[in-house]
Amino acid sequence: MPVSKPKILFFNPVRHATPKLEAVSRVAQVEVVSSRSREEFFHDIQDKYQDIKAIYRTSASGAVVGRFDEEFISRLPPSLRFICHNGAGYDQIDVDACKARNIAVTYAPDPVTNATADLTIFLLLGALRQLNAAIFSVRRGCFKSGLDFGQDPQGKTLGILGMGRIGRAVVRRALPFGLKALYFNRTQLSDEQAEGATYVSLDRLLAESDIISIHVPLSQTTRHLIGAKEIATMKPGVVIVNTARGAIVDESAMADALDQGQIAAVGLDVYEREPLIDERLLKNERALLIPHLGTHTTETLAQMEELAMENARRGVMGEELLTIVPEMLPKS
Repeated sequence: MPVSKPKILFFNPVRHATPKLEAVSRVAQVEVVSSRSREEFFHDIQDKYQDIKAIYRTSASGAVVGRFDEEFISRLPPSLRFICHNGAGYDQIDVDACKARNIAVTYAPDPVTNATADLTIFLLLGALRQLNAAIFSVRRGCFKSGLDFGQDPQGKTLGILGMGRIGRAVVRRALPFGLKALYFNRTQLSDEQAEGATYVSLDRLLAESDIISIHVPLSQTTRHLIGAKEIATMKPGVVIVNTARGAIVDESAMADALDQGQIAAVGLDVYEREPLIDERLLKNERALLIPHLGTHTTETLAQMEELAMENARRGVMGEELLTIVPEMLPKS
């Protein structure tokens, strides 16, 4: 009697790394979720998906079933042992609930670094040069009339809030533009890791930076890390760039400060209540806004898919996982 393949449930179809999907399909039974709502998924999990061993998910998985919160995790079958997330940010997953159920969670941190850092520099320069207003001026047929002047990056101070992989990659890209870099992090890095940036307190970073770029993960401690109080301590005319998570910044307070001129410009890829965006940001031409495209390249998405699928394959085959989320790693 042939041995049945372990089942991997995909919450989103693979669009780029199809050769990797074919390889995984040779050793595991692959199925894409057909449930159209959270309630329907809870019904399907009782029979159709009752013996799945791993879940492959992306940041878009919540569109169907919502957050992988404690209730969701509690309804998963006993066979489920791995949740393999295709992305660096995994705040949509209740890791503590997974730990309680002995479910390992993996993520894909490395592939996102370059694409997100590249986009950060685009937003930084675009906001600094006030390019959003200029783009709309051209499309309205006004060409160059009525436009404010932008600013050069040379000699400006860039404050990096969070010096993980992406923060360090942004510093490497920023220094050739003549920017001086400060950083605040939970721990001070070695000189080699700091990439030429200077470690400072959060208060000093907020007070001295001409541009602030946000790269911390979203958690209970970082939600609204930047609010009205923190914005008030920043330099008048500061530029804020966020390619991390929208809820790290109080979006309403940021919109207020932008309208009042305390903030000169913002470059945003992420929003507090995506896909909803504060109406004041949408109306303000000094807000350079893009719809969460940090990793939206074919090469990066393929690498993310490959890593998430490799973790799923390793999990169901009993091999060592590659990128377990830090909260689940043994403490040194």
